[in-house]
Amino acid sequence: MNQSENILGTEKIGKLIKKFSIPCILSMLVNSLYNIVDQIFIGQKVGMFGNGATNIIFPIVITCLALALMFGDGSSAFMSLKLGEKRKEEAGKGVANGIVMATIISVIISIICIVFLPHIIKLFGCTQNIEPYALEYGYIIVKGIPFMIIGIVLNSIIRADGSPRYAMFSMVLGAVLNIILDYILLYTYNMGVKGAAIATVVSQIVTLIINVIYIRKLKSIKLNKNLLKPQLRICKEVVALGISSFITEMSFVVLLAVENNILSKYGSESEFGADIPITVLGIVIKISQILNSIVIGIAVGSQPIIGYNYGSRNFDRVKKALKYVLFTSLIVSTIAFALFQLIPEKLIAMFGSEGPEYVKFACMAFRIYLMLYIVTGIQIPSGIFFQAIGKSIKSVILSLSRQIGFLIPAMIILGKLYGINGVLYAGPVADALALIIASALLIAEIKSLKNESAEKGALLVDDTSTDNKLSQKMVITISREYGSGGRYVARLVADKLGIRFYDKDFVAELSAKTGLSESYIESNEQKRKTLDTLNNGYYVSLSNADELFVKESDLIREIASKESCVIVGRCADYILKDNEDVINVFIYSNMEDKIKRAVNTYGISDKDAEKEIRNTDKQRSNHYKHYTGMKWGDPQNYDLCLNSDSFGVEKTADIICDTILGLQKNSKN
Repeated sequence: MNQSENILGTEKIGKLIKKFSIPCILSMLVNSLYNIVDQIFIGQKVGMFGNGATNIIFPIVITCLALALMFGDGSSAFMSLKLGEKRKEEAGKGVANGIVMATIISVIISIICIVFLPHIIKLFGCTQNIEPYALEYGYIIVKGIPFMIIGIVLNSIIRADGSPRYAMFSMVLGAVLNIILDYILLYTYNMGVKGAAIATVVSQIVTLIINVIYIRKLKSIKLNKNLLKPQLRICKEVVALGISSFITEMSFVVLLAVENNILSKYGSESEFGADIPITVLGIVIKISQILNSIVIGIAVGSQPIIGYNYGSRNFDRVKKALKYVLFTSLIVSTIAFALFQLIPEKLIAMFGSEGPEYVKFACMAFRIYLMLYIVTGIQIPSGIFFQAIGKSIKSVILSLSRQIGFLIPAMIILGKLYGINGVLYAGPVADALALIIASALLIAEIKSLKNESAEKGALLVDDTSTDNKLSQKMVITISREYGSGGRYVARLVADKLGIRFYDKDFVAELSAKTGLSESYIESNEQKRKTLDTLNNGYYVSLSNADELFVKESDLIREIASKESCVIVGRCADYILKDNEDVINVFIYSNMEDKIKRAVNTYGISDKDAEKEIRNTDKQRSNHYKHYTGMKWGDPQNYDLCLNSDSFGVEKTADIICDTILGLQKNSKN
C-alpha cells in the first residue's frame, strides 16, 4: 500500500477533504466566473439585450465545453490507464488522438456555427430585440471555438501528467486576462458585446498557448508526429472514457434550449415580455452555478476518500466523510438560499440597472425559481457519492433526474397551466422531487453499510502441486465463459503442471497490497455494466474500476515476471501480450451444457441460470472491450480456443498441458 492510500485510510476526514477539495473548488469557480464575467460588464455597459445575447450563445459554449471535456477527460483517463499498464507509447497515442479529434471537431463546429448562426440562435429561443446583439457577440465567440476546446483538452492532459498547479495557473491567467480585457474594451473603447467577445477569445488563445508550451515537454509521455495519425480503435476508447462528461454537459444544453423557448413563449404573454425572462433567468442560473461549483468541489474532494474506504470496508470513515460533505455543502447552500431570498435586487444590480419590470421579475426568479436551492447541498453530493462507490445506475439517476426528468416536464406542464409564474415554480418542484429521490437512495445505501472492519487476511495458498514439470518459465492465461468449467480446467492445468494457480489467491494478494477488501474486489473486478461508462468522476480521470484495473495489471505483471503460473481472466492475455513466455487460452461451451453446469455447481434454478450466464458474460465482454479495445472471445486474441463439452474438462486440461509441454520440448530441440 502506498503512502497516499495510507493517508486516505488514516488521516482525519476533515483535513483530507480540505486538501482534495480546495483545488477542485478553485478550478470550478474559475470556469463559472469565465461564463459570468462577460455578463457583468455587458450588463453595466450595454444593458439587458446584451446580457440576453450571452444567454442565447451560452448553449453553444456549453456544447463546446461538453466536447472539450469528452476529449480531455477521455484522453487523460486513457493516459492514466496506459501508464498504469506501463504502456507509455500507447498512452501517447491516446493523448495524440484526443488532441487530433478535438482539433478536427472544433474546426468543423466553428465552421457550422459561422454558417448557420442565425438559424442556431432561433433554436435557442432568440427574440427579435436580442438577435442583433446575439449575432454580433456570437460570430466572434464561435470563431474562437477551436482555441477554447483544444485549450480545455490540453488542460485535462496537463492535470493527468501530474501538474495540476500548472493547469490551474493557465486557467486562472485566462480568467484574469478576460476581466482586464473586458474592462479595457468595454469601458475604454466602448466596443459593447463585440469587445466582450474579443476579450473572451483572446483569453482563450493565451490559455491555449500556455498549455501548448507545457504539452511539448510532458513528463509522463513523449508526443511526436508519428502518434498524430488517428486510429479508430484508440479514438473510440478515448470517447468512451469521456462520454460521461459529455452527456452531463449536454443535458444542460437541452435544458437551456427548452427553457429559453418556453420563457419566450410565456414571457411574451405576460407583463414582462419575452426579453426580460430570457435575460434574467439566464443570469439567475449562472449565479446559482457559482455556488454549485463550491458544492461540487467539496463533494469531488471526498471521492478518493469515500472510494478508498468503501473499498477497504472501513464504513465508519465512509459515513464520516459523507456526513462532513453533506454538512459543509448544506452550509454553502443555506448561505446561498439566504442571499437569493433576502437581497435579490442587489444581486441582479451587478448586471446593470433596467426598468422596474426587470427588477421585479429578477426578484421573482431568485425567490421562486431558487426557493428550494438549499436542497442542492444534498442532491449534488449524493450523485457524486454514488460515483465514488461505483454505483453507476444510481449516480446517473441523480445526475440527470433534476434537469431532464423533472425540470423540463415541470416547465412544460406548469407553464401551460400558469404561464410565466408556472415556469418559475418548476424550479422548486424539480428540486423537491430530486431531493426525494436522492434522500431515498442515500438512506437505503447508508443502512446497507456495515460497520465491521475489513478482513485483510494473508495470501491463501492453493493445494496445487509444487512439482514443476515445465523446463522453462511459462504463464498460462485462461479466459472462460460463465458455466463452461473454465475455472476448473485452469485449476487442473496448474495441478498437472505443478505450478501456481491464481484466481481467488489473486484477489487475496491484491487485497493485501491495496488495502481494499476481498469482497469489494470480487464485486467490482471483471464486471462492467453498460451504464458504467457514465460513471467517470467529476474532475478526476479514473473511476474506481479503472484504478482497480491498474492495480491488477501491476500485480499480474509482477507475478508473471517471477514464476510459472496459471492466471484466470482479468484481461491477463492483453496485459501480458508483449511477454514471449505466455500462452493464452479461451474456454467456451454451448448454452445447454453451461446451464446444466451452473445449476449443478452454483445451485441456481434452470430458469435463472441462462439469465445469469448471459449477464455475467456480457459484463466480462464489456470489461474486456473497455480495457483492451478488443472483442472478448475472439479467436484471434488467443493461442488456443477449446470447447470444454467436446472433450470434457479433464481432457481439455490435458490438451492444454500437452500443448505447452510439446512447445517447450520443441524449443529445446
